[in-house]
Amino acid sequence: MKRWLPSPLLSLALFVVWLLLNQSLHPATMVLAALLAIAVPLLTQSLRPARVKVRKPLLALRLGGFVMRDLVVSAITVARLLLTRRSSELKAGFVRVPLEMRDPNALATLAMILCLTPGTAWGELAFDRSTLLIHVFHEVDEAAFVAMIKTRYEQPLMEIFES
Repeated sequence: MKRWLPSPLLSLALFVVWLLLNQSLHPATMVLAALLAIAVPLLTQSLRPARVKVRKPLLALRLGGFVMRDLVVSAITVARLLLTRRSSELKAGFVRVPLEMRDPNALATLAMILCLTPGTAWGELAFDRSTLLIHVFHEVDEAAFVAMIKTRYEQPLMEIFES
């Protein structure tokens, strides 16, 4: 089974996304979705260097909910700042966040979260992976921002990928 489905979750996601994109449950669409769900993970297996082992899937779902909420809140906050403040009043800057996690999958997930969130961008990761540089659109309280990144994102990601 592992030979034909090296990444069952990826295969399932591909199958569902194909059906949603085609908006059809026609048998031919389902057969093509199944073929893609089997072929794509097999063909791209060598491109995935680090095996992903999600240790706490329920925590991953909860983190996904937090991220969605944060995306909406951040988008509203950035829009409000852009509409109500002059550019000279906005204080953009960089914040250094010390990191404890080292797993490449957890770091990639954190990078996606920060790059998708309006008002933040992944700046740089230290060579030893000990510090992350984040660009923030409007810096308010650096210590509170670092604490939020560590408790809201880093700690759950460490539990999901490293524990």
